[in-house]
Amino acid sequence: MELWDVYDLDRNKTNRTWVRGEELQPGDFHLVVHVCIFNSNGDMLIQQRQPFKAGWPNLWDLTVGGSATVGDTSQTAAQRELYEEIGLKFDFQNKRPHLTIHFQRGFDDFYLIEEDVQLHTLSLQYEEVQNVKWASKEEILTLIKKEEFIPYYESLIHLLFDSRKQRGTISRIENRS
Repeated sequence: MELWDVYDLDRNKTNRTWVRGEELQPGDFHLVVHVCIFNSNGDMLIQQRQPFKAGWPNLWDLTVGGSATVGDTSQTAAQRELYEEIGLKFDFQNKRPHLTIHFQRGFDDFYLIEEDVQLHTLSLQYEEVQNVKWASKEEILTLIKKEEFIPYYESLIHLLFDSRKQRGTISRIENRS
């Protein structure tokens, strides 16, 4: 049984927990984290979900992702998911997500990291991940069109690639006085 913290509309923990799989009450939300790793060539590390995994079996996905469990912060959840799913250690202390997207029942935090990871050094979690590879933005968009990737909005994929080296919504920094 997996327990998640329940958050309110303003992302404050309510001091209540929720059992995964049960229905959230109106006004209750939970936290999900995603970590996207990019290499110096600008490709994203993507994972293929196991065929027996509930929800999107066999489809390709972002590097890692999952729900925060009881007691997790966004950072500790990101660090745990990255290590559990692909065996990669990364210190998220003092890191903020690049972006947060609100979905119907929660908050999606996206962390964008640049790291030239050698695929042979990764340890894939059998219960979750069957394969990993590097993919360009164009390759991911093609996989989405072929229904071989989780059907994220294509604009999200563009935003993740566009935002990987900076924060904010302005494409270049200018001094406007």
